[in-house]
Amino acid sequence: MLILNASFEPLHVCSVKRAVTLLMHDVVERVEDSGYFLRSPNALFPVPSVVKLHRFVRGPFRQRVAFNRKNVFRRDDHTCQYCSRHTFDLTLDHVMPRSRGGGTTWENVVACCKACNAKKRDRTPEEAGLRLLRKPYAPRFMFSSAYGVMPDIDPIWERYLPAHRGRP
Repeated sequence: MLILNASFEPLHVCSVKRAVTLLMHDVVERVEDSGYFLRSPNALFPVPSVVKLHRFVRGPFRQRVAFNRKNVFRRDDHTCQYCSRHTFDLTLDHVMPRSRGGGTTWENVVACCKACNAKKRDRTPEEAGLRLLRKPYAPRFMFSSAYGVMPDIDPIWERYLPAHRGRP
């Protein structure tokens, strides 16, 4: 379940149990239903997909997203940014090589499969005959999840996210 702040900003992903508890205690309101139901002997309860807090909360979600290997892979959806191969066996690639002054920043580092990284070597993508799928960028948002990993994105959530999986 996606939890939105009162301002409709995404805050967190939680379990069905947690979302239902928040609904029962009138902390949140249902924004979108999942199409599923919880059944009890006496009632049928629609399971929400998106809920919104009644009151605005300030939280750590406003902090910048930390630059690290895991978050680069999450931003790029575990996809090589040169050949679009989806894999969990990735390396980090400096678009402008460090030997030429390229920094280790969000705007210069992408997820790259080992084959493309070997092909690119110490060259720019143009010199290596490669083309980036997307220009690298610093994400403004990444999920805080009850599960500690990037959750699958429910298509219903997409309209509430600043950019699907952090993409601009």
